[in-house]
Amino acid sequence: MSPLLKLSRPALVGLAAALETGRIHAPYSVPALESHVPKGLCRAIVDELNRLSAIGSSPAHIAYTLHLLATERATAQQRHDRVELVWTGQEIAGSLSRDTAVVVRELFNTAKRSVLISSFAIDRGEKAHALFEGLASRMDTNPSLRVRMFLNVQRPHGNDEPETVLLKRFIDIFRKDTWAGNRLPEVFYDPRALEKGTKTKACLHAKCVVVDEERLLVTSANFTEAAHERNIEAGVLLADLAVAKAVCSQFENLVTRSKLKQIDF
Repeated sequence: MSPLLKLSRPALVGLAAALETGRIHAPYSVPALESHVPKGLCRAIVDELNRLSAIGSSPAHIAYTLHLLATERATAQQRHDRVELVWTGQEIAGSLSRDTAVVVRELFNTAKRSVLISSFAIDRGEKAHALFEGLASRMDTNPSLRVRMFLNVQRPHGNDEPETVLLKRFIDIFRKDTWAGNRLPEVFYDPRALEKGTKTKACLHAKCVVVDEERLLVTSANFTEAAHERNIEAGVLLADLAVAKAVCSQFENLVTRSKLKQIDF
């Protein structure tokens, strides 16, 4: 592997500039390069530059290559910065992950236009209010903020009540024990979760948050205090417009095709 690949982006740019301005030139030497590259790499870089010179590479050619490496290094860093590990539960010292509850609060607090939430399970009572109070407050103060929730409304095992009864019960619980704000979000469910048969029964199991169709959290964590604070849960936070829009589009298509239905509060 070329020792040039071991240089940092600033070192690559600085070395390229020195080559372009003629401050260093062939034959290359340690004294000439020691102010431009790390001491531990200086000898290897000198040998590499002299090798490139011997096969016909001019200072301008080498500088161009160094700029390409620096640009690729910057692009790779930008890709890395768009992806963060999000974690709940026991952590190891030195972990590079971010806390699930902190990330969710940050997403809610920075939302300007829209929030999409999908969860298999949600808490009730004080725990639910604690999870959603920030977002509910922002909805009440910002009438243009649109919040859509995709939740699993399920039929308890052995229950034979009509779907309308189950939905009415869910609505009562949501209004009284889940959402503390005056404005209610739009809530959607998968009707298959309320079917009595087992062959076609399914559930809405996706867990994610999308804010302003720009930032996306995909996680194993439900919207419960346990999942945000205590369980071992893993997720990924992405700052990626294409992926965020794609996820929103997936849910929107299911709604448009009546695969997911809106709850009438």
